[in-house]
Amino acid sequence: MAVLPLRKVPDPILRGKAKRVRNIDGSIRKLVEDMIDTMRDTSGVGLAAPQVGVPLRVIVIKVPEEEEERVLINPQVIKRMGEREVNEGCLSIPGYRGELKRSVTVRVKGMDLEGNEVRIKAQDLLAQALEHETDHINGILYTDHLESMDKLYELEPEETETA
Repeated sequence: MAVLPLRKVPDPILRGKAKRVRNIDGSIRKLVEDMIDTMRDTSGVGLAAPQVGVPLRVIVIKVPEEEEERVLINPQVIKRMGEREVNEGCLSIPGYRGELKRSVTVRVKGMDLEGNEVRIKAQDLLAQALEHETDHINGILYTDHLESMDKLYELEPEETETA
């Protein structure tokens, strides 16, 4: 297990569409372990494989109200419901946060590390994290959702990042 270096804007890997995982093998399991270690080390809520330089459709999420990390392979948002204003940051865009719109509820499907299909209906921070991380594997950053750059602001040095 290892903490991996984070890729930051303007790294081109963050703008590419990640490839589907065809086979869940030891290398994918190791990647997931390293991503969880990296997410914990940075106090993030979620992390997508492109953020650690791996162009695969793998995400990990850990919201405070849940005990375990969620791992999703080849996730996709299949339904979005409602709209709400959220404040969001990103480990790949350190020092900034923005006000943007996200869904109230999302439905996501993907696979777990055993290759079993997983379906999640989520609200609140989990829904936001699922949208944020699935955006990452599609080459989309939260700043792409800003109505204007006026909605992006710089953090004070003592504030921390998440997501």
